[in-house]
Amino acid sequence: MSGTGNAEAGERVMLAHGGGGRAMREIIEREILPRFDNDALRPLSDAASLGYIEGRILMTTDAFVVKPPFFPGGDIGRLAICGTVNDLAVSGSRPVALTLSLIVEEGFPLAELRRVLDGAKAAASEAGVPLAAGDFKVVERGAADGVYASTAGIGAAPRGVEFDARLIRPGDAIILTGTMGDHGVALLSVREGLAFETPVASDVAPLNGMLFPLCDQALCVRCMRDPTRGGVAAALNEMAEAAGVTVVVEESAVPVARAVRWACEMLGLDPFHSANEGKALVFCAPDTADDVLRLLRSHPLGRNAARIGTAVTRREAPVIIRTAAGGERILDVPLGEELPRIC
Repeated sequence: MSGTGNAEAGERVMLAHGGGGRAMREIIEREILPRFDNDALRPLSDAASLGYIEGRILMTTDAFVVKPPFFPGGDIGRLAICGTVNDLAVSGSRPVALTLSLIVEEGFPLAELRRVLDGAKAAASEAGVPLAAGDFKVVERGAADGVYASTAGIGAAPRGVEFDARLIRPGDAIILTGTMGDHGVALLSVREGLAFETPVASDVAPLNGMLFPLCDQALCVRCMRDPTRGGVAAALNEMAEAAGVTVVVEESAVPVARAVRWACEMLGLDPFHSANEGKALVFCAPDTADDVLRLLRSHPLGRNAARIGTAVTRREAPVIIRTAAGGERILDVPLGEELPRIC
């Protein structure tokens, strides 16, 4: 970068970089545009033109304050893109375009800003979705905690594809697309300085490539959900409550990485409450469960997909775990976040 805009002065982000002047223009043109260049973004207009979109339009928005912004397996940039892509994907839509806005604290290292942008670029490339618009703001030193991100996404769902938890019926199968709890334990290991014999990396990944074939194949999927904050426990409870059913989960069928299970046992945590950023819960008609599993397992992100339970007529609680010993326990929603700022 040229020194004329002070973008390299001390290799730190300065207030001038968010001021709308030459310094801001330079950081956008030198750091952001080359990474995300596309026809919608290139003009840097006040609003991006997406052309004509076919299908039922869905929209989502999210904010990301994860601490720390860099963690095993990802960073806040990758997390922001994947989180928005996944919200669209589990809603049955194909992501069409995203926005990304960054709020950066004065003094944030420029090298770390580049890492955030590179993480976002890689995730958008994996998802095959363009970054159509965004914003860049800088606040005074001490007014933020490094960097925050905000996103929005637009998706298009094919005709006839409408996922809704209220469509769940007794007898429906419940499938988890992979091991649970990886993201929460990965962040915990960084914050607490924990070292595991087998390192735990976040599962943060865009799910649209794995999930959209379920729509293309017209399989009888009732609904999908990505179990982020509150983990699998919160997502199952929310869906069971909406459907008016009870979910019975076979604990021995739920995939959990050995290191995650060990860490949760050591710290007194429940892996059902630990966050995920690259997994989905799928409810489907029982006669299509094998086909759904086959499709999921054919994708690298779904190789550990498993049928973990069944929806039944409403019982004493929304979610019941059937333990390996043959007993049962109620799986409640966590009272609060066991680990704040996980996304």
